Amino acid sequence: MKIEDRKYAHPEVLVSTDWAADHLKDEGIRIIESNEDQLLYSSGHIPGAVHVDWTKDLNDQVIRDYLNKDSFKKLMSRIGVSNTTTVIFYGDKNNWWACYAYWVFKLFGHVKAKVMDGGRLKWEIEKRELTRDVPTYPETKYKAKERDDKTIRAFRVDVLKHISAGKKLVDVRSPEEYSGERLHMPNYPNEGALRGGHIPGAKSIPWAKAINPDDGTFKTADELKQIYEKENNLNSKDNVIAYCRIGERSSHTWFVLKNLLGYDHVRNYDGSWTEWGNLVGVPIEK
Repeated sequence: MKIEDRKYAHPEVLVSTDWAADHLKDEGIRIIESNEDQLLYSSGHIPGAVHVDWTKDLNDQVIRDYLNKDSFKKLMSRIGVSNTTTVIFYGDKNNWWACYAYWVFKLFGHVKAKVMDGGRLKWEIEKRELTRDVPTYPETKYKAKERDDKTIRAFRVDVLKHISAGKKLVDVRSPEEYSGERLHMPNYPNEGALRGGHIPGAKSIPWAKAINPDDGTFKTADELKQIYEKENNLNSKDNVIAYCRIGERSSHTWFVLKNLLGYDHVRNYDGSWTEWGNLVGVPIEK
């Protein structure tokens, strides 16, 4: 089904693989690959795509936080992105990290940003061209804004206030992580959480429910409303905070709620369980 037929609140935030293939050489477009597997880009990527490494490019290398205004400016200049460039994100894991990178770019107010529906999976299924050639672009003079940590990002103090006010929380981890049976995803290392369980009142809605597993595309708005609203009693007027373990899976759910279903008040708690599961005295449910 075409993107424009899926009844999304903001269909303009998605592009199809067909659209991406037709606009690879557009001067005003920059395609960005961002993966969990940092070595995947070098094995083959969409022609002309640049690599944004979530660990090295998006995160501060000393403290647990994101890059600052100056570092974001340097990143954008290095990958040849101006303030008027439309950036198109895609990646592995059904666009986990593409949505994460999209969310970080939105912290800095970059307006022209979209995600390629289906990510690497759909591009590869369709046997489209991949290259190992690494492109270079002229550096730009990007004018960066200060990072906005209030509008779409939540901190632990915000979550505590959220709980007290009885507002909606979405835990997008696996059911085993939510119940406390596991401290991390299957086949992944424990990232330091000392306690298992979930934040009180949080709904368990695993992130992957929003995806068609065959090709990595997003489900239709009607299907998403069935999952988030009819089955879990969320509403587009609700004030919602999503979380996972380090903020990557919850940025995917944030993207779905914010852009595809039109939730105006949704934030990503990137501290997530690696922070909450280590805090002294915070409430935990199992």
